[in-house]
This record gives sequence, structure tokens and C-alpha cells, in this order.
Amino acid sequence: MRIQKTEVRLKIIFNYTILFLACIIISVITTINLMEEIAPMLNRIHTQAQVGCNGHVELCDRRYSNITQIATHDSAFVGILPTDDQDVDVVAQLDAGVRFLQAQTHRNVFGTLSLCHTSCYLKDAGSVESYLQVVKGWLDTHPNEVLTLLLTNGDNVRVSEFDHIFTASGIQPYAYIPGPSHNASVLDSWPTLGELIGNGTRLVAFLDYGALDTVPYILPEFLYFWETPFDMTDPSFPQCIIDRPGGLAEDPALAYQRMYIINHYLDTEMLGMDIPDRRDARKTNAATGNDSIGAQVSLCQKEHGRAPKGILLDYFEKGNVLEVQDALNGFWNSIL
Repeated sequence: MRIQKTEVRLKIIFNYTILFLACIIISVITTINLMEEIAPMLNRIHTQAQVGCNGHVELCDRRYSNITQIATHDSAFVGILPTDDQDVDVVAQLDAGVRFLQAQTHRNVFGTLSLCHTSCYLKDAGSVESYLQVVKGWLDTHPNEVLTLLLTNGDNVRVSEFDHIFTASGIQPYAYIPGPSHNASVLDSWPTLGELIGNGTRLVAFLDYGALDTVPYILPEFLYFWETPFDMTDPSFPQCIIDRPGGLAEDPALAYQRMYIINHYLDTEMLGMDIPDRRDARKTNAATGNDSIGAQVSLCQKEHGRAPKGILLDYFEKGNVLEVQDALNGFWNSIL
């Protein structure tokens, strides 16, 4: 009997040892793959970010509203769980060339406004204040870069609380405040990147719901943007309709004077829930071909006559996303 118990213990120890070693091997392989994918992006942006505006001298005289930006959907949710949409953290995203960050906010059980995936019980990536401190630190060391930040307000928190958090994080002085000549219904009233950099207002911040004139630097998203449908499970992204805000589709002239965002991140169903489709991310984030960024952008350009402002993506380092960004901004024209 004692020998049998000893054998059972040894088998259990052996199985757990194998499982532990397998986890280590998987982690090492995943890390190596990520570094191989993101290293070329880091090298590319290192050479570009030293000159011009957002890496290009030509963009300095281009209006903010006339520049396309690859955007990281749920930028703070980093990891390998079904609640994660990115593989690398926000600093790595910015270092690689991303200039548009999107993040979900909710209040956690302690009352702190945090970055949570639908619910803070599912995923809590830390406080909004700490997130903004990280972004502020990056802006401090990259004086020629203009960032867009889009926050969602899932719990209808008052904009005054966002104001307090922006101020406490130290990022508020970077935020752009529209002047008297800025007309939300006129795309050409936006300043150029060079003007934003020259004025030190290198963060353009939007809130999807709850923004008010009392906090003039937190801009109401749907006064300036419309969006295509989100949480898509059809990999072909077969449409480019105006999904939000409601009612705008009936007024094409008004819609044309707003920037727009393409939600080009793919979900898949698991146990009755939609989760990010990591498996097909490389195809979803390809520049050309069926189901690609280029295919959906072409559809949108055909229907609406211009390129999007933002293209929201999961797992941005997979595919050719920054090359697509350059092509849509007039560089690397051969890729699309």
C-alpha cells in the first residue's frame, strides 16, 4: 500500500513538472514570436520619430482631420486571456508607431475609475489615472508626436471626474482645446499636426458619452466622429454603414463633415460569448486580400468618398497595419 501511494505521488509530481515545463516553453516561444513581430516596427519608428510630425515631415502641414491613424482597440487589455485584445503594453504600442489609443472605463468595486473589460470582475487593467500617467510619460519624451485618445464611459461617470483624473495624472496640459474658430461641423477647421505640436497640445482626447462643455478638452466623440458596427463576427466585414451615432445615416451631408472610425477587429463565439479572434488576427490585419484592412477601407472609401480617421484593431502587431497607415496617408502607395 505504501509503495502504491508513493508511486501515485511520484506520478502527480511528474505530471505537474511536465505541465510546468510546458508552460515555460510556451511562454518563451510566445515571447520570441512577439519580439520577432514587433522588432521591425520598433526599428522603423525609431528612425522616423526623430523628425517631422508623427514621423513624417509631410504631415506637419496636414490637418489632424486629414490623417489616418491605426488605433489599438482596448489598448490596456494585454495578455493571452479571452478578455485581452493586445499582446504588448501601451508603451510598446506607442514605440511601434501607434498614435491612436482606445480604452474602456468602468468603476471597480472600490469605486476607482479603472480600465475594465465590460466588467471589472472580468478584467481590471488598473486605474485610468495610472494609464494616463504612462501615456503622459511617453509624450514627455517624444515632443514631435500627436496622440489621439478615445475613452468609453460604460458607467456614465460624470465628466468632472474624468477632468479630475486627467489633472491628477499630469496629462491635462497636453490636451487640445478647440478655439473659437474651430467648428465641429467643418473638417477643415482642425489645426495641423505642426500647429498642435507648436502649441504643446499634442493629445486630442475624446469620450464616447457624457462629455460636456464644462470640460472643454474632453471632446464628445459623436460630435466629431461616426463609427462602423463593432463586435463583428463576419470576417469579411461586408459593410461600412454608419452605426453610431443613431440617426446620422439619414443625413449624409452632416455625416460627411465628421471624421469616422472603422471597427476592424474580429470576434469569435466561445461558450455563447463573443471574444477576440486571436487565431485569424494576421489575416484580419493584412493589408490586402479577402477580410483585410485594405478590403474594408476600400469599401468605406467607395461608399463615403474618403479615408477613415481611425482603424480600430486587435493584436495590432500581427499583419501589415502600420504600412496600411502609411499608404493611406500618402506614403508606401504600392501596398494598397
